[in-house]
Amino acid sequence: MEERMIMEKIREYLQLSEDVDVSDAPRKVEKGRSFYEDFSLRGIRVDRVGPGFVSCTFKVPLRLTDREGYLANGAIANLVDEVGGAVVHVEGLPMNVSVDMSIAFLSKAKLGDELEITSRVMGERGCYKGTIVVVRNKMTGEIIAEGRHSLFGRQASKL
Repeated sequence: MEERMIMEKIREYLQLSEDVDVSDAPRKVEKGRSFYEDFSLRGIRVDRVGPGFVSCTFKVPLRLTDREGYLANGAIANLVDEVGGAVVHVEGLPMNVSVDMSIAFLSKAKLGDELEITSRVMGERGCYKGTIVVVRNKMTGEIIAEGRHSLFGRQASKL
C-alpha cells in the first residue's frame, strides 16, 4: 500500500497520466539527448524558426516549479541555455559551448502559465556567437526573464 502511495506522488510530481506505467523500465530518451534535457524540455513546442530566430511555447509544469509554485530560476536558466543554443546550432556540427550567460529575472511564472520563449542572434564574430532570449507570459505579455547567452563553436565549412 505504501509503495502505491509513493508511486502516486511520483506520478503527480512528473505529471504522468494514468496510462503510463512507471514500474516499467526507464523511458527511452531520444538519441543524442540526455535524461536532463528530456526532463527539463518535455512539453516545449517550437512555433517559428527563421534565420537567427526561434520562437517556442512552453506551459509551466509541476516538475519545474519551486516551493511557492513558480517556475524555478534554474529551469528558466536552462530554457535560456537550450533555446539560446538552438538558435545558433548548425546541423552536422557539435553543439556550441556556453561561455557566458547573464539572466535578469524580472517576474514570476506560475504553474500552468503558458510562456513564449524567443531567441535571436545578436551577433557573430568568428566562432563566437551572442544570443538574446526573452521569456514572457503569453497571456499577459509580461516579461518573466531576459537572458544574454554567449557561445563558442565550430563554423560550418565553406567548401
